[in-house]
Amino acid sequence: MNFSVGNEYVYGLDRAVKASGNPLRTKVDTSASNEKDYLRAQKLGSCHTGEGHDNYLKGITLHVDVCAPLYWWKEAQRYHWFDFVSSQSTMHCLLKFDVAEQCVDETDPAIIRRVQELVAAYREIPEGPEHDDERKAQWRIIVASLPEGFCLTATMITNYQQLKTMYIQRRHHKLKEWHVFCDWCEKLPHFVELTGVDKFI
Repeated sequence: MNFSVGNEYVYGLDRAVKASGNPLRTKVDTSASNEKDYLRAQKLGSCHTGEGHDNYLKGITLHVDVCAPLYWWKEAQRYHWFDFVSSQSTMHCLLKFDVAEQCVDETDPAIIRRVQELVAAYREIPEGPEHDDERKAQWRIIVASLPEGFCLTATMITNYQQLKTMYIQRRHHKLKEWHVFCDWCEKLPHFVELTGVDKFI
């Protein structure tokens, strides 16, 4: 299984671009955004991270599906506004997954075989309440033995300001998954020009 990111839905782009001019208005302008609004938004959005001029980017939100190995999820979860809507669950589906198909190509085949053996051993435990403790113990061994290359898919919610931060911090990361993620960011509507990340490409 390979890392993938897609099936995105972007919300609030035009409204946020228009709202970027609110600090200099005495009345909120609810008309459609125009070229002047986009030029202002580009200037504000390309500021250095943390300066605050790009706060309007929070108003451009999106839902996206990400399929990633466990080692990538650990890094991604450090971002506060990259939040889970819902995800695949090892609690509910661990024994239903095809372990080999769920792992990235670089996962050691010996580790995959070992997890498959543990799953097979679990399935050999007889049904019945007298075997509940044994089944629980074996399940814990399986979940504790999953390789870092095991992939889970989640629907995430985030915004352009958070993606800007992620992009800047991860564009040249050693994990190839972050390169795929940043390539995807570049294809989002107006992302590059509104965030000014083109200097990192």
